[in-house]
Amino acid sequence: MSLLRHIPNALTCANLVCGCLGIISLFTHKIEPAYFIWAACLFDFFDGFAARLLKVSSPIGKELDSLADMVSFGVLPALAVYNWIALGSGLYLPYIAIIISVFSALRLAKFNIDTNQSDSFIGVPTPANALFLSALPFLPEAIRTFVFSPYILSAIAVAFSLLLVAPLPLFALKFKNFSWQGNQLRFTFLAVSVLLLLAFHAGAIPFIILFYIGVSLVSRLAGVEKK
Repeated sequence: MSLLRHIPNALTCANLVCGCLGIISLFTHKIEPAYFIWAACLFDFFDGFAARLLKVSSPIGKELDSLADMVSFGVLPALAVYNWIALGSGLYLPYIAIIISVFSALRLAKFNIDTNQSDSFIGVPTPANALFLSALPFLPEAIRTFVFSPYILSAIAVAFSLLLVAPLPLFALKFKNFSWQGNQLRFTFLAVSVLLLLAFHAGAIPFIILFYIGVSLVSRLAGVEKK
């Protein structure tokens, strides 16, 4: 058991390594940074799952998780968006992408001190934000051409940064059990997401994130998902 208790933190460190490698890839241009963000998301999911399964959650694990998330889901996507804007804009506009890092830090800090976000989220989680941004290059060409205008990218950076800290109630993909009762919304979301991925591959990810936000809001208004 002494070795098993280190598994969640090891997975969190793997998340951090993915973020660092993604940043390096921005300079080398050898691998699309999105792949490192997606890998980091998997490690981020499984570190929490492992901690709950092994019952070894700890304060240091929570802090380590936020530090890793800041690199993988805050700094890395901000630098990626900076590069994209810089490809077609003037001297100063690309720096607006830094707002993604700033608001990611605020989001993670708020999450760490808010006890009401164990079963649901207030504001878009940093992994979801990073997934949305990282998958923009995989959109269908007609949509991608429009989105990759420097001004549209800048607007997206600002809008999604604000969504990180907005008082929006969003459901969490945390299963206390795997029965249909009480998990209808989560299973339905996962099923639709899988179908979209099968149909449109990585280009579906931005639409899945938008779907996640929309479904969360509708379900909360309808009283399906409660805090």
